[in-house]
Amino acid sequence: MSSPQTRTDPAGFLPLAAMLSGVALAYTDSPVAAALSIGFAAATMAVFALRVAPSRQVFVLIGLLLIAWAAATRSDWIQGSIEAAQRGTLVITLFVALSAIRSAATTSPDILECGRFLARQRPGLRYIALTMGGHLFGLILLYGSISLLGTLAAESAAKETDAELRRNRIRRMMVAIQRGFAATLCWSPLGLSMALTLAIVPGASWTAAILPCLVSAALLLSLGWGLDAIFKPRLSKAPPPRAPETERWSTRLRPLLGLLAVVMLTVAALHLATGISIIGGVMLAVPAIAVLWIATQPRPRGMSRMGWTGSRIVQFVTRELPGYRSEIILLFMAGFIGSMGAYMLLPIVTAQGLDMQSVPPLLILVAMVWIMPLTGQMGMNPILAVSLLVPLLPSPVQMGVPPAVVVTAITGGWALSGTTSPFTASVLISAALSRVSPRQAGIGWNGSYILVGGIALSAWVVILALIL
Repeated sequence: MSSPQTRTDPAGFLPLAAMLSGVALAYTDSPVAAALSIGFAAATMAVFALRVAPSRQVFVLIGLLLIAWAAATRSDWIQGSIEAAQRGTLVITLFVALSAIRSAATTSPDILECGRFLARQRPGLRYIALTMGGHLFGLILLYGSISLLGTLAAESAAKETDAELRRNRIRRMMVAIQRGFAATLCWSPLGLSMALTLAIVPGASWTAAILPCLVSAALLLSLGWGLDAIFKPRLSKAPPPRAPETERWSTRLRPLLGLLAVVMLTVAALHLATGISIIGGVMLAVPAIAVLWIATQPRPRGMSRMGWTGSRIVQFVTRELPGYRSEIILLFMAGFIGSMGAYMLLPIVTAQGLDMQSVPPLLILVAMVWIMPLTGQMGMNPILAVSLLVPLLPSPVQMGVPPAVVVTAITGGWALSGTTSPFTASVLISAALSRVSPRQAGIGWNGSYILVGGIALSAWVVILALIL
């Protein structure tokens, strides 16, 4: 993940404008808002593409080549390009909204102390504490939870003087955080996994998918804990005794749980009051809560609350957002390339006589669980994989299964990819904090987890398809 830059850059107003236009579109369905959101997103890509590494510029080039291919071969290429741009704009709209609350969280003394409290738990309780902490923090901070908790975990492990104990401790702590965060991808309405899946799967809704997706999350959390207990490393000598933790869980977790309650209840209230989708509620509620939260945080002596809040907003827009330009490019282009690629490939697949409707639905559902972790090993972002592959598959109606089952399969596979792909932000951050290679922090630490978790999730979606 990129770090916020130190100098101001007005280019950050472009993704902010794309987000605000996206919020207006969600609540008004206005063609003007749609045009503005795509226009600001395209301008963001044009400006940021000149300031990122060649590996990110390649994605932009691929997108332009797909547009040229469509223009040369399809009469409706403009509509296809607009739909692909809308997919990419949705992704960066959510990213900007969630980055706002992540920015507020990283300067909250209560949130930081909550993370330190979890990291200093005794060995027998530490995995559960950190995996649940990774889950709860991940609901708000996305993969920023790994950066925050992982830094605090590394800070705690560095106090160990025994090298063997320090090495094993940091590994188990990082694995717990990774797996806790990944489980949020199964169900969280604030996550990109759920937002994109709901946008792609016909007839899908979060309210219909929430219960089976929560079961997926519970399966992954409990399996992760079980595997940690089974494969706990044997130390050459007993660790030194630790003083018992005296602070109360209810006290230290209260700020985080309170924040989660405020976010979830506000999003739900917007959904019920306006009839807008859960994703639309997230787009509006999360940035607003972030601003209000910043306003209540400690501020420099002599600065007014309004002045402090305004300065933090300007800092977020002109420093933090431009610092995320690499992520913004990758996220937008993954959604755009996947959507545009599916648009171009669908007639080719049909012309070749490949009838996906002849494939057994249960086989398709199980394949969805495994495709993303497997393609993730080859460098394919889950956003790209879902945007590219799901439109090529039969719809839930054609397969004869509820849309919620398809959502459960996709988000479950996305969660597995989040712990094993050496190209995802979560694994890269874990590797950097642990000072190991991304391959080691991904498939090396979680190989058995992805195998057992994949089998469990496959069985779960088959059961769902048979009983729903």
